[in-house]
Amino acid sequence: MSGQSTRRPGELVFICLLALFSAAALWQAHDISGFSGLSQPGVFPMLAAATMLLSCGFILRNALAKSSNREPGHRAAFGRDILPMRLVIVVAMVGIYLYAMPWLGFVIASGLFLFACFAYLWRKSFLVSLLLAAASLGAIYFLFRIVFEVVLPQGRLIPAGVF
Repeated sequence: MSGQSTRRPGELVFICLLALFSAAALWQAHDISGFSGLSQPGVFPMLAAATMLLSCGFILRNALAKSSNREPGHRAAFGRDILPMRLVIVVAMVGIYLYAMPWLGFVIASGLFLFACFAYLWRKSFLVSLLLAAASLGAIYFLFRIVFEVVLPQGRLIPAGVF
């Protein structure tokens, strides 16, 4: 356990969100079969979710005992440590990918997404990013379409049966 006496940027918000998620998981686990017996299917998920919620309670208590970090530059530290611009851009790219997949189909949307991510995050040449994206997409296509025979989503702009 660290001897840190001040809360890190975003720590309290993250713990509260984690506690809300744990409470929602406990509620959902209870909806599986209730708590009518120890051999019911929802017992293990309820125990796991209750353990998460209890752990969040202890972590929240420890976080509240720490002093708040209100030094100048605290908000800048949050942006730098918790929400850097590269993360924001990649999350936006994921959103665009999810929006584009119904229109372009899995193969084209995934190829463009992989290329854009490799080019942006790895910052290699255009050709290296393109080859890596093509190789990755080829491996994914082979594994899911050929080996597992999964029907990959087709786009509205591309006729069915092309890929």
